[in-house]
Amino acid sequence: MRYLALVAAAIMLVQPALAEKAPEIDPRASLGVVQQWIYNYRTKPAYAHVPAAVRVLFHAQTFKEPENAGIYLGFIAGAIGSNPARAEKLIASFFPVAPEDEWVIVRAIAYSGLPDWRNVLRRVAPRMPARRVMIDNYLAGKLPILSEIPLEETRPGMMDKLKNGFTKNPFAKEEKKVNTTLTFAGNQDLLDTLWGYYFATGSHMPIKRIVEMLPWSKSRDTVDKLTVGSMARYTLASYAIRDANLREFLRSELSHAKEPVRAPLAEVVEAADTVQIGALRRDAVTAVEDLKAKGSDARRNLDFWGQVGVGAVALGCVSAAALGQVAVGIPCVIGGSASQGLFSFWQKNQQ
Repeated sequence: MRYLALVAAAIMLVQPALAEKAPEIDPRASLGVVQQWIYNYRTKPAYAHVPAAVRVLFHAQTFKEPENAGIYLGFIAGAIGSNPARAEKLIASFFPVAPEDEWVIVRAIAYSGLPDWRNVLRRVAPRMPARRVMIDNYLAGKLPILSEIPLEETRPGMMDKLKNGFTKNPFAKEEKKVNTTLTFAGNQDLLDTLWGYYFATGSHMPIKRIVEMLPWSKSRDTVDKLTVGSMARYTLASYAIRDANLREFLRSELSHAKEPVRAPLAEVVEAADTVQIGALRRDAVTAVEDLKAKGSDARRNLDFWGQVGVGAVALGCVSAAALGQVAVGIPCVIGGSASQGLFSFWQKNQQ
């Protein structure tokens, strides 16, 4: 009863009606209460109280660090997308918004899944002139919406690496550029965004995306992928323990899961059924520490590649010829500097 009273007090801090201008928020509002309300929202949606909850989030400065605000961003996006007929009225209820937080509204609309999200964003744009660049980038497709963000960046294969190695001027100075490609493998906050969307909608769409990340929990490729995959496995099991519908859905997915997904998904289902998730956490921590200490599998295998200079140089010559680069100016000799040069090229491209 005490918990219900606290929730009632929090959501009544702002009038539930989706008005154009929300009244002042009570600074005594508890972020913790709103967090619990968000977690339980999908079991008993209270759409009229979403503006109150969002005002608490803004007041508590939960979006001050964008990389730590994924779950709240996902919830707002899901709430917008869950009721297309009332979406614009809901968005209007969030204003006024502090200029530094306007990005949340822009991204939530883009991530909402609304069929008409672009036109909705265009109509709201005049209220956020300082976010014109961000808005234009979403409208032009330069920034991806949630459903279009790839799991990971496509990496060039061995043939592509060899081709680039033989065609690129080895003495040219490379310009270091910041990699701004948005992927789930490189952004842990996107996992939280999917969970926030699920809490707002109960949709299985974000859960399916999280399940696709499970093979990374067995990966020894990069620390980022291992971390995100381990987080996906742990959070799925943790939430499924308390969510019977989620648990049943994961069990149904297991029956037709593809090979890389099946083993970690089975671990999730078993952990949820037996309420034993400590082992998943310990395994994740151990795996990440091991990867940090020893490096990726590719890096560990460099000892092997260093011993097969003859085969590597031969492969390089054959590849160059096949790609029409017979005049690359690199002698196809056995051993010596050519062997070491290709090994260095391989080593550099595995970093």
